[in-house]
Amino acid sequence: MKRALITGITGQDGSYLAEFLLGKGYEVYGIVRRSSSINTARLDSIYEEPQAKKKKLTLVYGDLNDASSINRILRTVRPGEIYNLAAQSHVKVSFEIPEYTSEVTALGPLRILEAIVESGIKTKFYQASSSELYGRSEEIPQNEKTPFRPVSPYAVAKLFAYWTTVNYRESYGIFACNGILFNHESSRRGETFVTRKITRAIAHIKKGLQDKLYLGNLDAKRDWGYAKDYVEAMWLMLQHRKADDFVIATGETHTVREFLEEAFRYANLSVKKHVSIDKRYFRPLEVNVLQGDYSKARRVLGWKPKTSFKELVRIMVDADVKLLEQR
Repeated sequence: MKRALITGITGQDGSYLAEFLLGKGYEVYGIVRRSSSINTARLDSIYEEPQAKKKKLTLVYGDLNDASSINRILRTVRPGEIYNLAAQSHVKVSFEIPEYTSEVTALGPLRILEAIVESGIKTKFYQASSSELYGRSEEIPQNEKTPFRPVSPYAVAKLFAYWTTVNYRESYGIFACNGILFNHESSRRGETFVTRKITRAIAHIKKGLQDKLYLGNLDAKRDWGYAKDYVEAMWLMLQHRKADDFVIATGETHTVREFLEEAFRYANLSVKKHVSIDKRYFRPLEVNVLQGDYSKARRVLGWKPKTSFKELVRIMVDADVKLLEQR
């Protein structure tokens, strides 16, 4: 039985990846931080399945800020695959807590890779890189050869992690890959991210619990995919015979305004009546256009996105409306 270790397992990507790997018969371990409240809601669907008792999912306590806990977990679990999805991943928040963002997002992957070297375990490593690496790149669309131009503390931290992964691959022969994932959303997206903020507000407006939705820059263009599709690409990278770095995207761009209008149209609500602009939600330095070229992943890994932009929007709206009705 294959054994995988996932950091950030309680997040959007981590929960979908755990489901995916369990479906392939893996024994899955997930690192969670100790806290005074339980934060495993995204994993509930795994335990609610009829065959849940047969699923091999184990949560272990650790922290990417603590190298000793990472070393202990690697020596104990001895995973054949490690997926590092943990990070402080909110771009605007990274301007408010840049030091913490750097500690987790930049130095976390370094601690894992160093633990791999020190423990001597035979494993494959996946690093969750980000399209924010490209920032204000003048090249559109962006691919694996496009120069990086990060413009936020989060993106700078991800840049450190990207090159650390490449460096350990080349210096120590570790099977280490970077997945440069463009924006990917789902009903499990954090509630402060703009797509989920929109679909969650729609549910509250329809229920009469909210009247106004306040947003920032509606003209920013993003390449939006479905997170459930993207976790398969992570897995495919570690199954390939050679460690490499891949852009994962849809190749399409849509503005925040398009996402907003599509979601409100589907819910039969008026954008003009319920949406206002608030400058508090603008970034200090905005990234205007991100569009990925995933042709290398299609050619080498055989991967391509399965869910269209409209399907993604409707999946998220339906999920948030249903979630509120169940409360």
